Amino acid sequence: MTHAASTVQDEVAIELNNVTRRFVSPEGKVIPALQNFSLQVRRGEFVAVVGPTGCGKSTTLGLITGLAKPSAGTVRLYGQPVADIDPRIGFVFQADAVFPWHSVLQNVAAGPIFRGMAKEVAMEKARDWVRRVGLAGFEAHYPHQLSGGMRKRVALAQTFINEPEVLLMDEPFSALDVQTRALMQEELLQLWAGNKASVVFVTHDIEEAIALADRVFVLTRGPATVKAVYDIDLPRPRDLSEARYSPRFIELSRSIWRDLQSEVTI
Repeated sequence: MTHAASTVQDEVAIELNNVTRRFVSPEGKVIPALQNFSLQVRRGEFVAVVGPTGCGKSTTLGLITGLAKPSAGTVRLYGQPVADIDPRIGFVFQADAVFPWHSVLQNVAAGPIFRGMAKEVAMEKARDWVRRVGLAGFEAHYPHQLSGGMRKRVALAQTFINEPEVLLMDEPFSALDVQTRALMQEELLQLWAGNKASVVFVTHDIEEAIALADRVFVLTRGPATVKAVYDIDLPRPRDLSEARYSPRFIELSRSIWRDLQSEVTI
């Protein structure tokens, strides 16, 4: 464990440097969400972020996308200041961002078509991605005809079909049952291994963070700053069904929980 971000030897994909983000309440009160917040993600690295409820985890993602602006400090993507929404970024939300009036195939093809790809090419590419996420045979189904896990597979295909260089995930599996959640974690790691996007994965689940990530950032209660950074030295490719029961996994889980517990119980 280190209590500051690791020295970056490889190319930095995402960098937040001494960022402060403030909001103004309807009553006119200034509310800080992040304070002196610094985070670096290397190209191809999978980073998970955990912290108390309401500490500013989702705000961090908003700053990376360009949807929110820092009140102080800098946010950079591949060395350039974030000024607008960057097409290299893919985003998977907690809620399913699928079009209910479109079939599975149409949903997956929507992104490439919107970006200017010919419809025939986009549909063929979408068909391949539907197969990759295990939904072959469901191309003509609509979202209301799918289970929660199947809709999440559609969301992953929607995102990965655009070949994002940066992938932001905001508690994407939190609404799923335990078994489906474990399957989706495995699915995500397989897709990421073929894509190697730089990932920031926000979660409340410490075990999920350890299972997926190369590093886990623990945030303080709001206004959030980085309290600790843990290097997850579990081998890749990672067999999650085995890794969860390893002594090192359990040791990391206990250490991160101790850091997080002191923030939750303040």
